This record gives sequence, structure tokens and C-alpha cells, in this order.
Amino acid sequence: MKVWIDQDLCTGDGLCEEICPDVFTLLDDGLAYVKDSGSVLNDPGGSAGMALVPASLEDAVVEASEECPGECIFVERD
Repeated sequence: MKVWIDQDLCTGDGLCEEICPDVFTLLDDGLAYVKDSGSVLNDPGGSAGMALVPASLEDAVVEASEECPGECIFVERD
């Protein structure tokens, strides 16, 4: 599974980071980004910042995408 965030849709609520801090983070710009192996994918972000989700975190990533008020989290299954 892979995940990415459309920062244009992000409302900066931080629910994703609360649900799964190993994959999501909010930066100083107030927007959420994904992390891949601890590295924040914020340059350039968006679909170019697609992260591989460890199997143990897949349920949390799906929950974060479902709870996101901005509907900006996109999950792609292999």
C-alpha cells in the first residue's frame, strides 16, 4: 500500500498525525505530509510525495484517510 496527501485540500486539522504519527506529520506551513522511513516527503509533496506504508500501519493509514475532514489523503493499494 502507498499513501500521499494533496496539500491543496489539507485543512491542517492534524487528525492524521494523531491517528498514525509514524506516517503523517504536520509541518510549519500547517499542512500534513507523509513520511517514508522517517523522512518527510515535502519536496514537492502531493502525489510525487508518495510513501510506502508498512503492513503493520495499513489499518491506521486507512482510518486516517477516512477520518480526514479535508479528504486529502489518498491510499493506493498494490
